[in-house]
Amino acid sequence: MYVAVKGGEQAIARSLELLAEARRGDTAVPELELTQIRQQLRLGVARVMQEGSLYDEELAALAMRQAAGDMLEAIFLLRAYRTTLPRFGYTQPLNTSSMRVRRRVSGTFKDIPGGQVLGPTYDYTQRLLDFDATQATTVKPADAPLPANMPRVLDLLDAEALIERIEPGSDPEPIDLTREPLMFPADRATRLQNLARGDEGFLLGMAYSTQRGYAESHPFAGEIRMGEVDVVVCPEELGFVIEIGSITLTECQMINQFHGGNGVPPQFTRGYGLAMGEGERKAMSMALVDRALRCDELAETSYAPAQNQEFVLSHSDSVEASGFVQHLKLPHYVDFQAELSLLRMLAAHNKKEDADEQPESVAGGARS
Repeated sequence: MYVAVKGGEQAIARSLELLAEARRGDTAVPELELTQIRQQLRLGVARVMQEGSLYDEELAALAMRQAAGDMLEAIFLLRAYRTTLPRFGYTQPLNTSSMRVRRRVSGTFKDIPGGQVLGPTYDYTQRLLDFDATQATTVKPADAPLPANMPRVLDLLDAEALIERIEPGSDPEPIDLTREPLMFPADRATRLQNLARGDEGFLLGMAYSTQRGYAESHPFAGEIRMGEVDVVVCPEELGFVIEIGSITLTECQMINQFHGGNGVPPQFTRGYGLAMGEGERKAMSMALVDRALRCDELAETSYAPAQNQEFVLSHSDSVEASGFVQHLKLPHYVDFQAELSLLRMLAAHNKKEDADEQPESVAGGARS
């Protein structure tokens, strides 16, 4: 039972003032501008947009500044604001095959159509503090532009019928989890939607568990690509599609072994992940967990946490998880007093029973 807090308005107001003061810091130091956050903390901005389910760099930067860098609080702020916005419609499915690639690597084939494109990544740094990292760097333009369209690496396996084939348009119409409750069992389209805005740290832990043997998984990074994708809508009043802009996305397709079963021959299977911005770790984790959650579909034994869709999907939301853990700070006086009274009563009862069971010589003293 929760108890409503009464009184203390002045204390609460003072607490908010202290929060604002702590968030601002030394007023002699210039305040962070939103442009600085967007440009120099772009990976944090991308995560807040992803898990906040709202693609707006300006608002994500504002939330990060207001939350003093607390990513979960920033995600909460963005989600809360999102609920106030009108909805005009839905976009057409994004065509990531026509992505204007800035990074594209494969861990399965060395030579791929279009080549490996390293792009901006921490993969090849020494993970040492760089005290000159703020120095501006000028990158020499490439000798030749990248190809406009780069074939998918998994198409190489598809051409040999070595990987499961997904027919275009075969996916069911997904429900909108921002408007509909999550119900179990959930189909793959719903699971992917849930994972897309799931907490990156939680998904990373689940993905790691699948690699350590807690699922029937032996993954290979088939392809990871990052770049810009056009956003297309089809307004009812127009009756034809129009392009309204572009967004930066990171896409990951994992390749997994499959020994066959449920009427399906031995072949490679897929795990899929998609993240806003340069969210490579999130996309990879999502792809690994997606594949683990397909265990029932592929008639695999389900025994690991990452294969339990109710466990994964119900606990991956950072806003719900944070709220439920932090609600313990609210007054639970009545609950605790009830538990305390019960424990005292049991302790007194046990003490009485112990006294009744003692021998007479001990209870009453020795007799002459």
